[in-house]
Parts: sequence; structure tokens; C-alpha cells
Amino acid sequence: MNNKFDILIIGAGVVGASIARELSRYQLDIAVIEKEEDVSFGTSKANSGIIHAGFHSQPGTLKLKLESAGNRMFDQLSRELGFPFERRGELMVAFSDDELQILHKYYQRAVQNNISGAELLGRERTLELEPNLNPDILGSLHAPTAGIVGPYEYCFALMENAASNGVKIFLDNKVMKIFRKGASLEIVTDKGISLSGKFIVNSAGIYSDEIAKLAGVGDFKILPRKGEEYLLDRRVGGLVRRVIFPVPSEKSKGLLVIPTVDGPVMVGPTAEDIDSRTDFSTTRSGLDAVFKNAQKMVPAIRATDIITSFVGLRPAATGGDFIIGKTSVKGFINAAGIQSPGLTASPAIAEMIRDILVDEGLQLKKKDDFCPERTAVSKIRPLVENRDYKTLETLISKDKNYSKLVCRCENITEAEIIAAVRSGHTTLDGIKFSARACTGRCQGGFCTSRILDIIHRETGIPIEKISKKGKGSEILFYKKGAF
Repeated sequence: MNNKFDILIIGAGVVGASIARELSRYQLDIAVIEKEEDVSFGTSKANSGIIHAGFHSQPGTLKLKLESAGNRMFDQLSRELGFPFERRGELMVAFSDDELQILHKYYQRAVQNNISGAELLGRERTLELEPNLNPDILGSLHAPTAGIVGPYEYCFALMENAASNGVKIFLDNKVMKIFRKGASLEIVTDKGISLSGKFIVNSAGIYSDEIAKLAGVGDFKILPRKGEEYLLDRRVGGLVRRVIFPVPSEKSKGLLVIPTVDGPVMVGPTAEDIDSRTDFSTTRSGLDAVFKNAQKMVPAIRATDIITSFVGLRPAATGGDFIIGKTSVKGFINAAGIQSPGLTASPAIAEMIRDILVDEGLQLKKKDDFCPERTAVSKIRPLVENRDYKTLETLISKDKNYSKLVCRCENITEAEIIAAVRSGHTTLDGIKFSARACTGRCQGGFCTSRILDIIHRETGIPIEKISKKGKGSEILFYKKGAF
């Protein structure tokens, strides 16, 4: 096995995947090292899926600069890579005169940052756009360039395209050591794999400070910020079309009402600074806070419509801004502290890292055969929803597995599950994020056994060894002689 590379990227979330895909344009040997069982299983797995318009962050920060630049890149990325993305727009709503004054400040920031179409709206126009909002609102800031995206599909698409352009991916490999060996930097993983690179890019999310310490860089600390989110039943998915924001605080953009590209509405997230990097528990206090604030903006929202809840840990860093750049260790580059709006900024972060690497001495030569495109797997749900039965019949005529329903809540077929498995997703969460099975009302109650059978059939993995998200989370218990 070749263990010598030009660049080693640690972390396979949206930032690491964006960097890998951007650098795969060039004649470089690149490896991505990820401690989890699959791509996007770290911070990225609990992303809200919002592509922010580009005015939320503080002026003068990397966040603001890269948020705005990243937003403008998503149309082309979606066309090339085939992940779901819609420019739905956003409304920041005000309920008092003081909040209206704050809206004016954000509007001025939008103007300064050249956010196309941003405008202040009165009560009547706001309610015309979103009739289910609380009629007590006084006005809003409308930003039509904001969007929503499938965050897992985006991450998978980036990494699949990077891999098809020659990037090597080492999953289930936790970095244990980083040291210099001659002109290169060496990595040793918990699997005993040694990898050598001229450059290392640290995009390890919630663990990026620990990775930096392994390299001898200890000038920042990650402060986990816990965010609880709640997904509502698809039947109330039409409550809002746009992302609905309150007037934000210094710590957070607030508790939002978020339409998703898959149809349901999501509410949250909370923003609680905690010490643990493994606390993914939801709380009664979090639920109460989320729904109190969500119902203030959209009164029809009900906690009884929850079908699932989850927690994300945002990698907030000391200093509050993104930490992107060279370090005291030559060749070791940080892309750390990437919390919100990190998803929006990710393609712009990738270009910034590329330029930093060039400044550090990396020679870039474009590939003649780089392919920017990825063919997305055909899905039947939009065909069924749009009653496009002719296209559906054509799909089934080419692949009979499109006639076999696996996930009835979300209309996911066996063909889509097989495609996800053949793309390398062999855990239940990998299938969930890739194909969207198990995300509906029954949360896998109907389809889990069918998915396990397909994974086993396609890969040969014993059913008792198939896991939810990696070793230690096996779905079934089996002990020889127990029955």
C-alpha cells in the first residue's frame, strides 16, 4: 500500500470533504483520514442544512467573508454533484421596536456585503410571504439568496467525487500520532497504519484542538456547543417555505423554524456550552425552549408532531472565529473551529486552504482528466409526489428493484438502498444519510430489517455485525449457542 502522499486531510465532514474535492483538481496524491465508520458521521451529521445568505456573522471575521463567498458557490456545486439544494430564502422576524432596530443593523450589513435582494419588510408583506407566521410580528428582514441543502448528501457527493478523482479515504482510522520525519509529516492511526504527507490539513471538527496538540500546536481550544433539534412529521411540512429566524443573540442565531429539502420541518437548535464531546442527549429543558420560541414565530407548530430528535456538537473555538491558516509547525494547516456558518462557508474554506498550501510551497498543476461531475442516484419519491408515472415506469423497466419499496414512510426503494451500499455505506446510519431511509414517521420500524438483509446480501457482512454507526453499535445481538 502506498503510504506517501502530498497532502493528508484529517476529518471527513463537509469541510474536509470540500478541501479534498477542491484539491483533487490537481496532480496531487491526497488521503483523507476519518476516525468514524463513514463520511459525515462527526459534527456534520447533525447539521441544520441551512445555506445562510451571508450577513449573520460579525464584520471583519473570516466567518462573514467565507459565509458570503460560499453561499454563491452552491448553485454550481449542486448542478455538478447532484445533491439537493433549494434557494428558499430566509426571514428574520421582529416582535418589538427594539428588534426592528436590530433588523436595520443586519440590513446595513447585508448591503455592505452585497447580499442580492435583501430587503426590510413590513408586517403585511411578511405575512403574505409566510401566512402561518404569528400575526403579532412587526416586520422582517428578507434574504432571498438563503437556501436549504441536504447536508449528508452534500458531504457524500463531495467525497464520492473526490474519490473518483483519485483521493484515497481511510475510514475508521483514528489519528494517534503526528510527528516530523525529514521533510514530511507522519501520521500513525489506531489501526497501525502509517501515512506520510508533505502537508497536513486539520479539519477534525470537535477534535481539531486535540489533533493540533498532537502536531505540537496548542494555541486554541474547542469549546463544544450543544444544539438540540427536533424533526416534525411530514404532514406539517407546509407550515413555512423559508427559514424563519428570530433576532439573534451574541452566542447563537437563535431557535429557528427550518424547512428541509426532504419535506419535513425542523426546529432548533439550542446553544449550550458544555464540557463533554460525547454528550448527545436531548433534554426536557431543551425541548421546552425550542418549542416556546418556535411557537412564538409559528404558532401552529406542536411538540406532538415530533418524529425524532437529535443533538449536534458545534466546534466553537476560543476567539469565536474560524481558525484557518498556517501554524508554528511548517506544513501543518488548521481548518478548525468551523461552527455555523461552516456548511455555507465550506466551499470557500476549501479555496482558502488551497491558496494557503500554495503559499506554503505546494506546487499545483491541474489535471487534464479532472471530472467535476457526479451522477446522482435516481429517487422515486419526487416522481410519486409529482405524479410523474411515465418516468417511474421507465426507471422500473431498467431496474426492477425500483418497484420494491423498502422504506414506505419516505418512498425509498431497494434500488436506492443497493446504490448506497455499493457506494460504500454499510452501516444503518450510512444508509439513512445517503438514501434517506429510516427518516420518516416510523424511524426505521418498518424498513430496518429489510436494510440489514440488503447490506448482508450485497457485502457478505454477517447480519449480527452490521451496526448503526460503527463498532459497538451493532443492531442485533448474537452469541453462538445462546438459542
